[in-house]
Amino acid sequence: MTSVFLLDYPLRILPGLTVLAAAFLALGRCAPLLRIVVALLGFVLLRDAMTPLGLWSLGTTTNGAVWLRFAPDPIVLIGLGASGVLLSLAVAFGPRDLRGLVVWGGLGPRALLHALGAAAVVLVPLVVLLRTVPLDQRGGAVAVTLLPALAVLAFGGNLLEEVLFRGLLQGYLAGPLGYDPVRTVLLSGLLFASGHVFLASTVTDLGWPILAFTLAEGLACAWVRLRHGVLAATVTHGVVILVLASGI
Repeated sequence: MTSVFLLDYPLRILPGLTVLAAAFLALGRCAPLLRIVVALLGFVLLRDAMTPLGLWSLGTTTNGAVWLRFAPDPIVLIGLGASGVLLSLAVAFGPRDLRGLVVWGGLGPRALLHALGAAAVVLVPLVVLLRTVPLDQRGGAVAVTLLPALAVLAFGGNLLEEVLFRGLLQGYLAGPLGYDPVRTVLLSGLLFASGHVFLASTVTDLGWPILAFTLAEGLACAWVRLRHGVLAATVTHGVVILVLASGI
């Protein structure tokens, strides 16, 4: 699986990334919203290309609960997480027209409490549903020794997703577009779920369960971002993914 990550995966995404990078550069600084959209399309490409290569798998149980697993290779997991961190920094501190949209915030006790509480709101009903189904029907067991690498992926990889959706996109909705907080959170959640429509309908055939899950997750992260910033939203997102991927 390491060779897939180091060779097959880059070759798979190279054509799409080349076109998207050209579009991003051609738009110039006068079109920040369009550049944000192109950046989001790049993330969707990075994520969805993992599926046919077996870098992750996801499915639904008979009662509609979503499960997911990542390739059981620590090098791959750490590589994906580290790549997410590096790309996050490149996005947040790169293009001048997009700087300032990413509100990092802090991770004080109150922020962590809200972040973990929001993750619990998403996870508790999902885990209850998953626990009614045998483990081998929802992805199978995950080795305990793999959990540290999974944590690197869950928080590092999802930092990139949060920088894009809750940093650039939500920052633009609340800033230049001037939407009120309720509308901003709602749009952030809906657009986050919209970023998974191809994963739900063409990359897989899982449909509504994926969209319902990502909408709930998106709304939770958007609310945390509104109150405490992108770092706290990343904690919410990372905890949700880590719990699901660990097979609890």
